[in-house]
Parts: sequence; structure tokens; C-alpha cells
Amino acid sequence: LGVGGDPSKGAEAAEESREELYEMVRGADMVFLATGMGGGTGTGACPVVAEIAKETGALTIAIVTKPFSFEGHKRMKQAEDGIQKLKERVDSLVVIPNDRLLELCGTDITADAAFRMADDVLRQGVQSIAELVTEAGTINLDFADIKAIMGGAGQAWMAIGTGRGDNRAAEAARAAIASPLLEGSIDGAKGVLFNVTGGTDLTLQEVHAAAQVIEQMVDPNANIMFGMVNDPKMEDEVKVTIIATGFSGAETFLPKSDSLFSQLEMSSVNDSDALDIPPFLRRSPAMRRRGR
Repeated sequence: LGVGGDPSKGAEAAEESREELYEMVRGADMVFLATGMGGGTGTGACPVVAEIAKETGALTIAIVTKPFSFEGHKRMKQAEDGIQKLKERVDSLVVIPNDRLLELCGTDITADAAFRMADDVLRQGVQSIAELVTEAGTINLDFADIKAIMGGAGQAWMAIGTGRGDNRAAEAARAAIASPLLEGSIDGAKGVLFNVTGGTDLTLQEVHAAAQVIEQMVDPNANIMFGMVNDPKMEDEVKVTIIATGFSGAETFLPKSDSLFSQLEMSSVNDSDALDIPPFLRRSPAMRRRGR
């Protein structure tokens, strides 16, 4: 049953089930909260559940959507208020505006299909972060890496890109950075996790190519950790998942498309020094675990 679009009733319902919710999340290392903001249940209950998860000591990550514009001003205002409350109670928060889905899908998409797509974006967000830990790779990211970047980080940015062909890893990184689903860019991020997934022919040089693209965008002193996974099903395709945190303020999340594309075009991954492994790759905990 819903709560009639009233966030205060959603919060009250969660408070009434506080003990049960605590037992559900107790013992978990990491808790994901995925919801659409703007209604009563998600907007009201999610901050309460986040507070409970944090009380247990779990790394608490929320991935939420903002309403479509056609859902009205009241729902959008409730969503923004709820997001602010949630941000104060989670370690990391990823916000996806549903209106970006409309820009991608065109004018002929039905309302039902648009809502289903919004739900699927939430699923992909949770799955992408979880797979960084659960998928065995040649170079693994682990829970400690996730916690180092996302613990107490506040606003977070996350995207996935794919690429094919000669420069597939770099193209995948560019596609992720230019994700049309997210507000703002990764400019100035001080914490970055990225994972490169490809077929059995995926090379460390390709990881380096993706790293060069990412390194151009973030803070020069950013803490960057990476993983590399071989998946025979990928064949010629490479997937790059990027999570960025450590932004200086809300202004970082204003759109910066001009600077984004100019910086991506500043240098080529085919430069003569591309064979050198960047310092952050050499000092990465993941690389050290591989004995490099």
C-alpha cells in the first residue's frame, strides 16, 4: 500500500518498522538503496532506512531518480527535499534525472516504457557497483577499494561506456564520461574507481588508454583505483565503468559540456609515451596485489 504521495507518512511508516529494518541490514558490509524520489514512500522512507543502515556500520550507497518534468512541480519539489535529506544520511548518493531518458528515447516513447526504463537504470546502477566487488578479475577491486572511494563521499557520479575497434578502451572511457544520463561531469573528482571489462585479448595497455582519458578530467592528486576483468563473452567489445566522488561542492554538478569535450580532445592515446604506465596505475593497490 502507498501513502498517498505524502513523504511524512512514508517516513512514519519506516520509523514504525525501524527494528525490523535494522535486523534486515544488520551484518551487511554494504547496503544499496534504489528508489524513485518525489512520491511518498521512497522520498519519506529512504532517508530513514539510510539512517538505520549507517547505524549498523554498513557502507550505504543510494542511487535515486528525479521525477519526469511532466509529473509536476510538487513532485519535483518533494524529490529535491528528499534528496537533500538522503544526502545527509548516506555515504554516497548518485542522482539520475528521468528527463534525460526522454532526451535519449525521443518523443514516441510511451509513459509505461519510460517508467520501466527508469527502473532499469536504477537496477543497472546497483548492479554495476556490486559487480566491481563480486566479479573475479585479472586485477580485482575489493570492498576496501569501494569504501575508500565511496565512504563518506557525498555526491557521487557513475557511468558505463562501451567501445569497439582499435581504440575500444579509450572510446569506452569517453562514452562513460560523456554519459547523457547524468548531470554535470567528473571534472575535479578527487576519488575515482574504474573497471575495464573485455574479452580474453584485453591488454594492460588498453587499461592504460582508458586511464589516460579519465586522468585528464579529474583532480591531479585524485585517488584512483582500477580493476581489469576478462569476460570471454565480450569478444571485441570493451566496457568501462567509472565511479567518481570527492567533488568540492554542488557547483561541480552544473553541466560543463564545453570543457568536457575540449579536455577529451586535448591529447591522443596514441602519443609516443603511451606505453608508459601512469604513476597512479603503478601505485594502485590493485596492481600491488598482483605483485607488479
